[in-house]
Parts: sequence; C-alpha cells; structure tokens
Amino acid sequence: MSKVFMGARLQRVRKERQMTQAALAETLGISPSYLNQIENNQRPLTVPILLKIGSTLNVDPQIFSEHENAGLVADLRDVLSDLPGAEPASISELKTLVENMPGMARSILQLQRRYRMAAERAESLEVQLDSSGTRQGVLAPSADEEVRDYLNQRQNYIAELDEAAERVGNNSAQALQNRLQEQYGIAISIDADGALGTRKREFDAQRKVLHLSESLSAGQRAFQLAAQLGALEHGDVIEALVAQARLSSDAALRLALSNYYAGAVLMPYRAFLDAAEAHAYDIELLAHRFGVGFEAVCHRLSTMQRPGAAGLPVFFVRVDRAGNVSKRQSAAAFHFSRVGGTCPLWIVYEAFSQPGRVLRQLARMPDGGTHLWIAKTISSGAAGFQAPARSFAVALGCDVSQAHRLVYSKGLDLQDPDVATPIGSGCKVCERQDCPQRAFPSVLLT
Repeated sequence: MSKVFMGARLQRVRKERQMTQAALAETLGISPSYLNQIENNQRPLTVPILLKIGSTLNVDPQIFSEHENAGLVADLRDVLSDLPGAEPASISELKTLVENMPGMARSILQLQRRYRMAAERAESLEVQLDSSGTRQGVLAPSADEEVRDYLNQRQNYIAELDEAAERVGNNSAQALQNRLQEQYGIAISIDADGALGTRKREFDAQRKVLHLSESLSAGQRAFQLAAQLGALEHGDVIEALVAQARLSSDAALRLALSNYYAGAVLMPYRAFLDAAEAHAYDIELLAHRFGVGFEAVCHRLSTMQRPGAAGLPVFFVRVDRAGNVSKRQSAAAFHFSRVGGTCPLWIVYEAFSQPGRVLRQLARMPDGGTHLWIAKTISSGAAGFQAPARSFAVALGCDVSQAHRLVYSKGLDLQDPDVATPIGSGCKVCERQDCPQRAFPSVLLT
C-alpha cells in the first residue's frame, strides 16, 4: 500500500461524529499527537489505523481510497485546461487539493459543467433565434455525466439494490413474468417491431400492462422484466437513493438504478463472481452461462466491488463509430478525458473494422500506466431488411498488474514495455508530441 495522506478527510469524519482529537485517538489506540500529525498530513494513514477507523467509526474505508483521487485529479486537470485563460496547475497542486478538499474539487467540476452547459445554451439560442428575435427552442442539458459521477463515487456498487437482487432466486424470463402476473396482476404484451419506437419497454400503470418490444432476445426480455420488478418491489429504496443524490434529473438516475437492479438479478453477485474467477473472466462464456449479452457481462463486471468480496477492478466503455462515449464506468484508477474526444489508437475503434471479433490490446497512457483492453462490436435494433439498427463497440480493461487473471492475457508478454501501444486521453489533453494520429495541438503543450 502506498502512503496515503488524507488528514482532511479523517478530520471531517471526526467532526461529523462530534469527537475531539483526544477522544478519537483513545478510540484508535494512538496518541493525540500522532492523530494530530495524521490530520495535518505529516504522517500517512496506515492499514491498521484505516481498519480501526472502519470498524470503530462504522465508515466505509473506501472514502480514503486513492481510486477516487486519481479520477478527480485527472478531471480537474482536464477542466482547468479547457477554461480560457485559466492558470495551469501542476499535478502536485491538484493532488494536494483533491486529497485535502475532495468536496471542493467536485464543486469545481460542477462549476465547469454548468459553465459548459451555459455556453452550449447560449450557442444554441444564437442559432435558434430567427431574424425577428423569435425563440425557437432551448437545448436541454444531459444528465448522463451526473449519473456516471454518482455511480463512480459509489465505486459502481449499490449495496441496497445488489443484496436485494441476490435474494430473488429463479431469474429466468418466465419466472420473472409469472411473478409480475401473480403478485402484481401485470399482463405482459409483446408488441410488434416499431410499436414502441426506440423504447424497449413501456409500463401502463393504469391498465397494468407491461409492453415489451418483439425484437428483444430472451436475455433482454428477462432484463426488462427484472427492471420493472425492481421498480415495483424496491421503488422506495430507489426513490430514497434518488432523493439523496440530488441530481438535476431524477428520471435519469431512477432508470440507471432500475437497470442496475436488473443486471444484479440476472447475474447474482456471489454466483457471478465465482463463475468469473473460475472462467478467468471469459466474457463470452459468462454471457452463455447467465443467458445475457456481451455488453451486459462487461457492465456487470464493472460493478463487482462489494466490500470484502470485490472482483477484478475493471473499466468499461461503450462508444459509437463517431467516438461518442455513451457508457463509461471505472472500478479502478483509470480516466478518459471529459473534453477533447478519445484516442483513435485505442483498440475500441479497431473493433468496428472487425465486427464480432474480440480484440485485445496492451495500451500505455502518457503517465506510464499500462492496461490490458479487450473490445468487441455489438448491434441491436429491430430485425428486417432496412430496419434501423444501432451499432457500438464495447471495451473492458484492467491494469496490467491484474491482467494475468484474464484469459485474454494468454500469449502476451505483460512485462515487455515495447508491446504496449502508446495512447492518450484525447488530443486536446494529451502530452504526446510525436503521435502520428494527432488531430490538433494539445492545450497542455502550448
């Protein structure tokens, strides 16, 4: 364990419990002067003291995790470099800010998000105002980033829903359908393609009818049934989480939480973790065993962070051909930029040229961090000639130190630095000066 200096966080926890330094020192079995030095970052938090804090103060030790620090530091670096005229901050300065005042760091990110939203609204209004000054519409802000930040702050693990999902038992589509019908009197209607538009399900609460798209596979149908079951049986838990989060869009978080519950129902935590370890995280084998798709397995793997029974810390991303990132979750200290797009040398884009194949890549970031990535294309949508379809590439990655646990590392020399492909966080915030794929100058090099 590297030295962790998080005195301000410990001081905040102590004050929240209205304890003096002397009282906390006595509880932890250390001297008041030693505790004072920890709170002033003159001494690091050690593992024994961290465990005592967790057990005696009943707090999750994850609040002292460096995972969140790494993401916050990278996010701050991005947003400050994206602000016109902002004075550049060194990595050491940003780390000091994040370690001592994580709340302030998140507030800066929130301010930048609102600044960007205001700039987008102003640009949209300028375009949408006609010559007479008539207002044609307003650009609605997206809540996706807020939801991603919320999940990442919770290590992508929602204990309240995950533990409840594990108690469901029989999770087949037929069993879930019977449960909805018998316990809640809900009829299931399989609607012809196009009836629901782009929606996969629609619940008519007044008539007690759950409409599902005919194009759904058996696994997708079970997922939608489980999501609806979660909204009915654990709606109070979901609403409490939504109220506590205080995001700008309750609907976006509500949907994310119901989908989280559905994934946990189809892939129960302990059974799924045991299978993942037994099969060396072979995604296609896991998809076959649990009756779900490739993307669903990747998404579930990114949530396996139960305290005391954590799985492999992975990163999960979904992109389209244009480079738009529609899903991004990280259970480890990995970061892709909020600004400036992503890197064209990343294996996730090569997947589009070899659809259906699982590709792999050892990739090295500018800071020297190396990761094993796998990527594969997925498609969904209505069946039939000329029917609209959606195509994405999903990628799953982990730090090279954990890569030996994956079947995908077989045959790769994980110790050879020349094997790794140099990639970046996107041209706008990438320091690589000799990259053959640079699209425009980095703001960090000017």
